[in-house]
Amino acid sequence: MANKRILVVDDEEDLCEILRFNLESEGYEVDTAHSAEEALQMDLSRYQLLMLDVMMGNISGFKMADLVRKNPATKGTPVMFLTAKDTENDKLTGFNLGADDYISKPFSIREVIMRVKAILRRTQVEDSESVSEMICFDAFCVDVTRKKVFIGKQAISLTKKEFEMLVLLVSHPGRVYAREDILTQVWPDEVYVLDRTIDVNITRLRKKLGAYGKYIVTRLGYGYCFEYNP
Repeated sequence: MANKRILVVDDEEDLCEILRFNLESEGYEVDTAHSAEEALQMDLSRYQLLMLDVMMGNISGFKMADLVRKNPATKGTPVMFLTAKDTENDKLTGFNLGADDYISKPFSIREVIMRVKAILRRTQVEDSESVSEMICFDAFCVDVTRKKVFIGKQAISLTKKEFEMLVLLVSHPGRVYAREDILTQVWPDEVYVLDRTIDVNITRLRKKLGAYGKYIVTRLGYGYCFEYNP
């Protein structure tokens, strides 16, 4: 838990220090800022949770949350509003801005800590579920989850069928797939697909993979396999 960093943004300095003390007692690393302007000068991507007061100076907590959500580096960072504005419309505004929680002042420190733990526990589960399944051979990587292929930092553009063929082959290196096997798994619902279609797609795939294309090997009379022998 010690690696979880929280930023508290509130123009009430005493409240910032109370929250800092209690959250640090729970093992979190806590920074504070006393205005949205000050907070926006910081590297917000370092934090796993932003706790924002709504009513602050020129830039409100709502406005700051909107800016956070529009920044690609922080759009997924959880936001909790701490505010004296507790009308239904205020809460709806907060949640429409993507808030993960909304706590009205005055509040119980124990309740805040409980809600912080709930948010961080939930986002940790979401992060673990979003981890991509990667199949890599040195600089050549296939991101099975996100349907992307990379050689180093360069993304390789493949058609849907080319990608599915590639995943089939690289998922089982050394296993030979007959054309019938590939047709069944990559074109399961299409009746009129010729063996020649497989050969054409393999040729295109090899060309797109450049130096790594040679590892897609033809086994004459049997089919195709992926053999990585650098």
